[in-house]
Amino acid sequence: MIHSWDLDESEALRIQKHLASKVINKDQLDAVRYVAGVDVAYDEKSGKLVAAAVVMDAGSLDVVETAIAEDIARFPYIPGLFSFREIPPLAKALKKLTIAPDLIVCDGQGIAHPRRFGIASHLGVLFDVPTIGCAKTRLTGEAGQPGTRRGSHAPLTDHGEVIGNVLRTQDNVKPIYVSIGHRIYLSTACDWILKLSPHYRLPETTRKADQTVRRALKDRLSF
Repeated sequence: MIHSWDLDESEALRIQKHLASKVINKDQLDAVRYVAGVDVAYDEKSGKLVAAAVVMDAGSLDVVETAIAEDIARFPYIPGLFSFREIPPLAKALKKLTIAPDLIVCDGQGIAHPRRFGIASHLGVLFDVPTIGCAKTRLTGEAGQPGTRRGSHAPLTDHGEVIGNVLRTQDNVKPIYVSIGHRIYLSTACDWILKLSPHYRLPETTRKADQTVRRALKDRLSF
């Protein structure tokens, strides 16, 4: 279902609006044995992008496979259209994997997006895989204040619609923003983020993917 990436802003907005209607906001997960984190790192001077997909055992959280892909930025940085810049290299990385993840966690938004179609939803719909948006910051909506204990959460709402949860992953630590990407309930998404965050604010999927792309970009720029 991969669409063309040779787009201008108006075409991207049209595709975003169309694909947002394809998001499934209920659980359609089989048993989750493998969960992946994905991330992209940039070099602003050269325009080079490095994407990584890091697959982990869902039980032990051990890394079982890593795939890296290089690309160049083909779509400008436009707020709300972030996914059109990052998904092409992520798609290359995902296609290199020999282990298909049962769930993907994105460092970004799912439906907690002005047009309800952030990078987690975009990736999930294109690859027809359950995805979760797990962001460090809020993009849109009004955020409630969760309690101070791990697992506390409060709704993230936009014009009366719940578009995510503000989730505390560790006691007395700044919360994160969790939203449905595709083929998952919000409550299930939050349960998974907590499971994937045993020690730190961010889930291990995000931490490992971030470490991988930063290291890979540094290695490539050193030549």
